Amino acid sequence: MTTQRIYDEDSFARTCTARVLRCEAAGESWRIALDRTCFFPEGGGQFGDQGTLTPAGGAPVQVLDTRNGDGLIWHITDTPIPEGTEVEGALNWPLRFARMQCHSGEHIISGLFHSRFGLENVGFHLGDEEVLVDLSGPVSWAEVQEVERLANEAVALDLPVQCTYPSAEELKTLTYRSKIELTGPVRIVTIPGYDVCACCAPHVQRTGQIGLIHFLSSQNWKGGVRLRLLCGSRAVEDVMAKQNSVAAISARLSAHQSQVAQAVERLNGELVALKQTHAQLGRQTAQLLAETLPVGETAVCFAELDTAALRALVNAALKRGVPLCAAFAPSGERFSYILGAAEEDLRPLVREMNDALSGRGGGSAAMVQGSVAATRPEIQRWWDARKTVNKS
Repeated sequence: MTTQRIYDEDSFARTCTARVLRCEAAGESWRIALDRTCFFPEGGGQFGDQGTLTPAGGAPVQVLDTRNGDGLIWHITDTPIPEGTEVEGALNWPLRFARMQCHSGEHIISGLFHSRFGLENVGFHLGDEEVLVDLSGPVSWAEVQEVERLANEAVALDLPVQCTYPSAEELKTLTYRSKIELTGPVRIVTIPGYDVCACCAPHVQRTGQIGLIHFLSSQNWKGGVRLRLLCGSRAVEDVMAKQNSVAAISARLSAHQSQVAQAVERLNGELVALKQTHAQLGRQTAQLLAETLPVGETAVCFAELDTAALRALVNAALKRGVPLCAAFAPSGERFSYILGAAEEDLRPLVREMNDALSGRGGGSAAMVQGSVAATRPEIQRWWDARKTVNKS
């Protein structure tokens, strides 16, 4: 008992009539085998199809996934359908077509990397957000973009995508890509001039139906590179979203769209200079505040300083002769702090303060850092109470 694979004969068949051969519970779902189907099961790096099975006169049953098993194709559903029932299968066609666009696009780019750079596709995942391709060796981003241009030339040529089952004798003389050792009938997908590869998945009929091939990024991966790409409508949506971002940035920076990168670089340089000035002013402010603190007494001070300047304030106070300095700065809904002491072990004190003021943090005996979820008056009252206790 087997399932006739309609998608193997016609990848554009969106519906089919079929009979339920078996229906079995599968955890919280059901799995249904049909005598024939246009649903492609998960394989070759591509997810299984989704859609509906509708019994005559009944309500549609959702197909959540499709898988292979025991020579049958199993449709994973949310509802059982009795064996022997005639059903109308209907694919989630936009999803299937987008996957075919991506898979056929992957064949073109993998073929190009192989023919131009001698690289093998050693890993492939066709997700519904993006496509991942792992290549066997290094390749530069300039070379990746070269392949992108050539791949889109293949799209524009509107070449046929041919799916065949060569005989065993023909396979012996055929050069084709395959990541695994194959047994039994081998399905070969050919894009003339670009790729010949063993593949079980459905593809578009012509390269023009892919629409667009677009690389997103490249990163070093296990001695080679991992590429992220999109094809078809997904690539178009990505390019449109990026164009909207570039247009918005261009307007904010009053720069031509072709010059936004240079404008951002100039802005970044100005930001670095401002940060340096800010840091210098923070250190100067810290020094001036430290000079106002009474020598020989515990000092509690509040200032709108960053962490580096707050630490400079504490260090300057200790150097001036303040035995213990507690410096606080507003940080969102909390106050960050740095405490320093010339001789006292601060760790017991900080644990007590954190318990009282909902704080967190720690450090060495001489200096600690953290934050408290308390208001300025609450912090001041706690320290005033501590000073009173110490005096008594």
